[in-house]
Amino acid sequence: MRLENKTAVVTGGTRGLGRAIADAFLREGARVVVASRSRGDWSAPEDVPGAEAFFHNVDVGAPDSPRRLMDAAADRWGSLDIVVANAGVSRPGTVDKLPPEHWEEVLRTNVTGVFHCAQAAIPHLTASGSGRLITMSSVLGSRLVPGASAYGASKAAVEALTRTLALELASQNTTANCLAPGFIDEGMGVQLRGNAAVWDRYRPKLASERMGLGEEVASAALFLAGDDSSYVNGAVLEVNGGLLW
Repeated sequence: MRLENKTAVVTGGTRGLGRAIADAFLREGARVVVASRSRGDWSAPEDVPGAEAFFHNVDVGAPDSPRRLMDAAADRWGSLDIVVANAGVSRPGTVDKLPPEHWEEVLRTNVTGVFHCAQAAIPHLTASGSGRLITMSSVLGSRLVPGASAYGASKAAVEALTRTLALELASQNTTANCLAPGFIDEGMGVQLRGNAAVWDRYRPKLASERMGLGEEVASAALFLAGDDSSYVNGAVLEVNGGLLW
């Protein structure tokens, strides 16, 4: 029970990697607020009897919405110790053809959304005495792929923002680290694998010869959220099984 008596917020937590992370936190004893624009079919995992979890609607692109989210978590359980800023979108397209509104949507969600969440969470995390802020990047934040201009740029920006947050929060016993998953069999990864033309291009790059699992990314998130990572700050932790890239 590595996160016993800890309160966590996971944005984008109703599906994909966010859901895997939220479920892992619950199994390790955390109280979890699962946040997203839509609840969908989310429910607490059945293998965690009496799980302390609830859903909270959030639009990370609007500054007041994350503030209400963080306040609700702290008000309900008395503190907020861990925030995973996971909400994100992808709108593929080459620069010459990408609609400007798609570019703006990706940056608003993936970068400005992380900024809003961090800004709203900082007072609570620093008050915790051992705050953990975890952001989500991607291997595409450091590796160039045609047609991923908006997504790649947004994830590179998240990594830079996270390192800045690490510097600003270190003196307040709060860490900021970034997870950068590779090809994972969840969410966007499922769509990638379903596109034969694209998958045939990227499959040979997997040194481990398989896609990763959501549970494997969640395990890395557990490390960054817990006490074992107390001297890990400003890191970008790739979870990719080894990439030949």
